[in-house]
Amino acid sequence: MNVQTRPSVRTAEAGFTLIEIMVVIVILGLLATLVVPNIIQSADEARVTKAQTDCKTIEKQVSLYRAKKGRMPESLEALTEPDDKGVKYLDELPKDPWDSEYVIKEGDKRGEFEIISYGPDRQEGGDDDISSRSRKED
Repeated sequence: MNVQTRPSVRTAEAGFTLIEIMVVIVILGLLATLVVPNIIQSADEARVTKAQTDCKTIEKQVSLYRAKKGRMPESLEALTEPDDKGVKYLDELPKDPWDSEYVIKEGDKRGEFEIISYGPDRQEGGDDDISSRSRKED
C-alpha cells in the first residue's frame, strides 16, 4: 500500500485582526456621536414637559382650592392637607424634575397667580424658568 501524504494546508487562524477591531471601534464612535446628543436633548425636553404639566396641574388645584375656600392657600403645602371632609387637593406636592420645589407667585391683580419652576439653574429669573402662565417654546 502506497500512502500518499498531502502537503500540509495551513488553516486560517480564528480571531479578529487589529484593523477589523479598529474599524468596529470607529463605527461605534461615529454612532455614539450621532445618537447621544439626541438622547440628551430628548431627556431635557421630557423634563421641561413634566415641569409644564406639573405647573398646570398645581394651578388647577389652587384654583379649585380658591373656589371652594374663597381664598388663596397660604402655601402649596396646604393643597396636600385634608379639608374638613378629608379631601386633599393633591396627594403629595411634586418636586420639579431638577429636585426643587414649585413656587406660587401672586400676580398684581386680586386672584392672579402662577406656579413656577425655576428650571435647571434653580434660580428665579432667566430663560429657563417654567410657568403655568406661559409655555416655553424651543
